[in-house]
Amino acid sequence: APIGTDQGRSDPVGLDCAEFRSEYVSERDKRRQFISGFTGSAGLALITTKEALLWTDGRYFLQATNQLSDRWRLMRMGEDPPVEVWIADNLSAEAVIGIDSWCISVDSAQRYEQAFLKNNQTLFQLSSDLVDEVWKDRPPNDATPVIVHPVEFAGRSVAQKMKELREKLQHEKASGIIITALDEVAWLYNVRGNDVHYSPVVHSYAIVTLHGAFFYVDKRKVTTEVKNYMSESGIDIREYDMVQLDVSLLASGQLKGSAVNGSLHMEKDINVAEQSKIWIDSNSCCLALYSKLRPDQALMLQSPITLPKAVKNPMELTGLRKAHIRDGAAVVQYLAWLDNQMQENYGASGYFSEANGSQKKEHLEIKLTEVSVSDKLEAFRAEKEHFKGLSFPTISSVGPNAAIIHYSPEANTCAELDADKIYLCDSGAQYLDGTTDITRTVHFGKPSEHQKSCYTAVLKGHIALDAAVFPNGTTGHALDILARTPLWKSGLDYRHGTGHGIGSYLNVHEGPHLISFRPSARNVPLQASMTVTDEPGYYEDGNFGIRLENVLIVKEADTKFNFGEKGYLSFEHITWAPYQTKLINTALLTPAEIEWVNLYHSDCQKILESYLNVQEKEWLRKATEPITASS
Repeated sequence: APIGTDQGRSDPVGLDCAEFRSEYVSERDKRRQFISGFTGSAGLALITTKEALLWTDGRYFLQATNQLSDRWRLMRMGEDPPVEVWIADNLSAEAVIGIDSWCISVDSAQRYEQAFLKNNQTLFQLSSDLVDEVWKDRPPNDATPVIVHPVEFAGRSVAQKMKELREKLQHEKASGIIITALDEVAWLYNVRGNDVHYSPVVHSYAIVTLHGAFFYVDKRKVTTEVKNYMSESGIDIREYDMVQLDVSLLASGQLKGSAVNGSLHMEKDINVAEQSKIWIDSNSCCLALYSKLRPDQALMLQSPITLPKAVKNPMELTGLRKAHIRDGAAVVQYLAWLDNQMQENYGASGYFSEANGSQKKEHLEIKLTEVSVSDKLEAFRAEKEHFKGLSFPTISSVGPNAAIIHYSPEANTCAELDADKIYLCDSGAQYLDGTTDITRTVHFGKPSEHQKSCYTAVLKGHIALDAAVFPNGTTGHALDILARTPLWKSGLDYRHGTGHGIGSYLNVHEGPHLISFRPSARNVPLQASMTVTDEPGYYEDGNFGIRLENVLIVKEADTKFNFGEKGYLSFEHITWAPYQTKLINTALLTPAEIEWVNLYHSDCQKILESYLNVQEKEWLRKATEPITASS
């Protein structure tokens, strides 16, 4: 699934977002959705005394246009002024902008405050969230249990991770760190949960000092197993709402905790209260906690957990490879099933044939809709070992809906499948040993020559990125052009990034690296053992959309030379499902690209066939037959 940007925001005015700044949030945290009706995973709502505005990125322009009422004004990120600029230019001098300080990052707050200086406007921390006050039927806070994530999947123990983290604290002369990103808490303490749809994380915070560690969570979620596990790991479990008080204690050197041997320690005792810094990641740490520190006390650097989490250890990589094989088998089973259903019920020519015309049955035994078929895909995945759920809402989209980049079908309004229209399916799953994300685009009738040429251009960009070899130190910003060049040659493009990191039974969108045209993609070079997606696309509003996506592992490249002694990197694809060859205009492919497709398909068949029944094996054999320049 393509990744974009995520933020959240009032004369007395209000800015709306969720407490943990997560892409996917629990039902009770969907404040922006409640107040605006917009269901996309990225966006920011601004409500003034006179109007309401919503900012979102290019993935959601069409969706927001469809979902927002005429009382809302859509602001297009990258085209319209950013929210803080709009406020500074359009609201009155000395206007007061209200925010929930638990729902805004330090970076965002400081950026807003800087912009507001222009007209002496004020960012004001509200004592309660105003949306909550009008949301009368807000869902309750469920107490789903915390789960220990075994080392056999995590690959490294909490003790190993804590030792390295404390070494980094000492190197930066920091006495402690406040961790607010849910996936970082989960990764560091080797725990998972079910508090957020699609992401196996726990609503929690963590504080780690040179001699102590604290886990802030609703204690109703803590089982005896988790309590014993945390105690053995030297981690104190505290009530969730104690975190703000404990940050104040940490700031004054008075935070007490139980050491592994059961004795008490106090940070003040080791003389760190005044001299040492408290590490926060200003991009994720909320203003509510930052406000408890002295401004000169905060060490604002990227979290020291972000990069180790992104650079997978050998056990995580092995798990990801295995998870993607099982996931690929489920996708092949789904495509074979869907091909059969489209032919039997809709008279489609099918996955392999381009015969003209389709004859839909008058009385369908099974009506195929975007939602019903995606449910079938989930059912195939659910049969696989270690399956825990989906990694994001399946983007099952027919025809013009496929042009909505992050389209989310609803059962009562979704489209029925159509043999004469393109079908795009972007989906993924959570397995105990890895997280998956794959997109394939297919046509069960006769695609137009234009659709074929667009599909082929997307495929060429997809292959170009997959086959790239590049020196250490290269960022995703430098590589992004590889996936776009074939489209650019025809004057085409797409409005989303080309690739994002992916978690190990964690968030499907993971940083800090990405492959994108956005300036932030310049910040972090790709490193061996990182994961990243390869997902170029093309979208024609009101007509069709095309996207192809594999997950890649960054690996060391075996090059003949080593100029500059830098070392060189390349990619290993771990996603396995065929590309629809009837959508490929092979005349537009180079011999090397044809060879790439044929090798990928050959490997695909060998790797997946043991997971398939006789009919599915035969379908895959046909789907992976070699292509030639004249075919």
